[in-house]
Amino acid sequence: MGRGCVYIYCGDGHGKSPAALGRALLTAVQGKNVVIIRFLRGRGLSEDYLKRLEPEIKMFRFEKSDKFYDRLSDEEKAEEIFNIKNGINFAKKVLTTGECDLLILDEILELIDNQIITVGELKNLLDARDDETDIILTGVSFNDEICMLADEVSKFETLKMKEEAGGGE
Repeated sequence: MGRGCVYIYCGDGHGKSPAALGRALLTAVQGKNVVIIRFLRGRGLSEDYLKRLEPEIKMFRFEKSDKFYDRLSDEEKAEEIFNIKNGINFAKKVLTTGECDLLILDEILELIDNQIITVGELKNLLDARDDETDIILTGVSFNDEICMLADEVSKFETLKMKEEAGGGE
């Protein structure tokens, strides 16, 4: 079998996570297993729905708060950093055991922006994978050092967005 690839879905446009979920569905249809680990997001409606896709697609979220990370107090952030590190350790276990064919680390690039992990720690995580596991990393920000970790980088850009009723934010 061939070596798995690392894909990055980045940029400030919308659709990175849905694109990763689409890739998860395509992988599951092929009879393969997918693990999704979400970071820095509040609990969303999609979690309940994704649970219905088990056992082929398993989703995990290690943070305890229902709020988005940037809306937490410093004390709450410290607690969540501990939980996030547990999520990173779980991802490493998934990669070293070859537990899935596709691992999606949703919003992991934001962990670097928030100084929760370093690019070096992300590289060590990716180096833990077996030869056949594909990995998708998502997040807004990226740089040359992060791009060097990937086999393919897709940049998402929103060119136009309909304003929400009421004038938006």
